[in-house]
Amino acid sequence: MHMTSALTAAALQAVDTLDAKGFTELFAPDGKITFGNSTALEGRTAVEAGCIGFFGLIDGIHHDIVSEWVVGRDTIVELAVTYTRKDGRKVSIPVVSIWTVDDNGLIDEYRVFFDLAPVFA
Repeated sequence: MHMTSALTAAALQAVDTLDAKGFTELFAPDGKITFGNSTALEGRTAVEAGCIGFFGLIDGIHHDIVSEWVVGRDTIVELAVTYTRKDGRKVSIPVVSIWTVDDNGLIDEYRVFFDLAPVFA
């Protein structure tokens, strides 16, 4: 059985409940997030705004952890993510998220690698 780290559990719970503020609170004040090839969103205000914008495009999201590796300050999580589209259809895609934490255990850099095309096709 796979044990999920506390930070991974908190991050995925926040996203799965579409809690942009709760997710953002896991970030350092100057933390940043990058989705795919998009420009990084830097600082909690930008991270929260980006999450709110994305959550508005979908009706739901659910993360299933395939594997997780935590090495020092780095976490890599392989996921199967199911998105509920605005038309009610569910689409699952593979996703990899990688983040690092600062001295306070807050996320300072978060990167998400995925191809969202199937979700919006």
